[in-house]
Amino acid sequence: MSDVDVHKRTEFPRKGRMPTLAEAVFVLLVAGFSILSAVQVWETDVHIPLVLSAVVAAVLAMTRMKVSWAVIEDAMLSSILMGMQAVLILYTVGMLIGAWLLSGVVPSMIYYGLNVIAPSIFLIATLIICSVVSLATGTSWGTTGTVGIALLGIGAGLGVPPAVCAGFAISGAYFGDKMSPLSDTTNLAPAMAGTDVFQHIRAMCWTTAPTCVIVLVVAAVMGREYASGALDIQGIQALQELMRGEFSISLWGFVPPLLVIGLAASQKPAIPSIFAGVLAGCFLAILQGADVNALLEVLQNGYKPDLAAKVVAAGKDFPAISDLLARAGVVGVSPEHAAEAAATLNTLLTRGGLQSMNWTVSLIFCALSFGGILDRCGFLEVLLECLLKKVHTAGGLVGSVIAACLMANVFTGDQYIAIVLPGRMFRARFEKWGLHARMLSRSLEDCGTLTSALVPWNTCGAYQSKALGVPTVDYLPYALLNWLNPIVALLMTYMGVGIAWRSGDGDDFTLSRTKPENV
Repeated sequence: MSDVDVHKRTEFPRKGRMPTLAEAVFVLLVAGFSILSAVQVWETDVHIPLVLSAVVAAVLAMTRMKVSWAVIEDAMLSSILMGMQAVLILYTVGMLIGAWLLSGVVPSMIYYGLNVIAPSIFLIATLIICSVVSLATGTSWGTTGTVGIALLGIGAGLGVPPAVCAGFAISGAYFGDKMSPLSDTTNLAPAMAGTDVFQHIRAMCWTTAPTCVIVLVVAAVMGREYASGALDIQGIQALQELMRGEFSISLWGFVPPLLVIGLAASQKPAIPSIFAGVLAGCFLAILQGADVNALLEVLQNGYKPDLAAKVVAAGKDFPAISDLLARAGVVGVSPEHAAEAAATLNTLLTRGGLQSMNWTVSLIFCALSFGGILDRCGFLEVLLECLLKKVHTAGGLVGSVIAACLMANVFTGDQYIAIVLPGRMFRARFEKWGLHARMLSRSLEDCGTLTSALVPWNTCGAYQSKALGVPTVDYLPYALLNWLNPIVALLMTYMGVGIAWRSGDGDDFTLSRTKPENV
């Protein structure tokens, strides 16, 4: 999603003393209690609990650690600056979704997908399609925000629950994101660890390939469950005909996605590539007769279905629904099936627009402000140093990196911090132990990149939930690759599989269960 040099910033010196372990634990306990209470007890958003946690951390740093407000303010602003490219991508993707809905791009992908994808292979197809697109583009966000939405629509027609579809789409998108040399995190992790991107990708094959095989097997088994049910042919036809009544469905709808994929695959920057997709969608909409006012409204506030919304508003007034269908030129669909299909489409296609991303952007600002304070004032550093005190094995060291990345994703709310901070802190320890830097870079991505989509208030978790319209806690169990990969990585390291030790100068290494005598 961004270039590595985005994360370089100028900081005020921290000054003041480091926090004690008790102070660091206290801050995280306050944050954990506030966030969990908001989610589980009050069932509300986590924005304010994150703000209150940041206030507690700032007050503690100023009163007990004697850190100046200027340092704390700079920490928050610097952390927000690290996430600004993600914010720009969010707004651009919001406009992209709106334009692709108005122009019929997403409906066309759903329409034709319903013709060719069977329920038994749908989850496998979702995993593979999202993996290929993300590998080609290097972005999980762009993948789920485009083909992911289309696959959700296909899944709805095939009777696959949205949470299941979203989970497998995210698994595929993050597989491609962490394995593609075009991805920002794939370049950032080796830069933090001290190795090159191709060593890093080869190292990740040890843990990611077996995890992907497991996910494919699970997708095949779950797919059989959906295949055993009766396929609702009439329901699928109703979805297709309602989309035909509201959108221009044609193969031209595949041109904007192919344009974006082509630009990204040719290593063009992310934001211009996505915006080219916005312009292509706008051009297609104008060719179909959309006026400029409607186009600007969709780019600003998103698309709101017309026919589907009217059918939903009619409730069970089937004569009125029949009249609506006739005026839209929809034939061969019963009012009952039209009512069910309209409810699905009205939920699925009411999305997009620049303004739709403001909830997520405000969450990102809250999370990054809190994370910046934890980072600059030393709270996380104290906790990570505590993790290392009793580490005496390669498995323990890798486990510490995984725990640190997860902690950073949960408490700082940003995957970049979850890669940069542990990478910076563990690099010297890996060198001291004789472990090759690719072991560190692999571990940073195995957890730092993947678990970011599983935390509701993380930039990635918030984006995926907003783009796909599925709460993070709902899709989490089915985002198998994201939570299974760190477990597989840890188990393989303890089993002595794929452990790389430094051998000689440069990037030479030796694979061995135990540390070689000459290291």
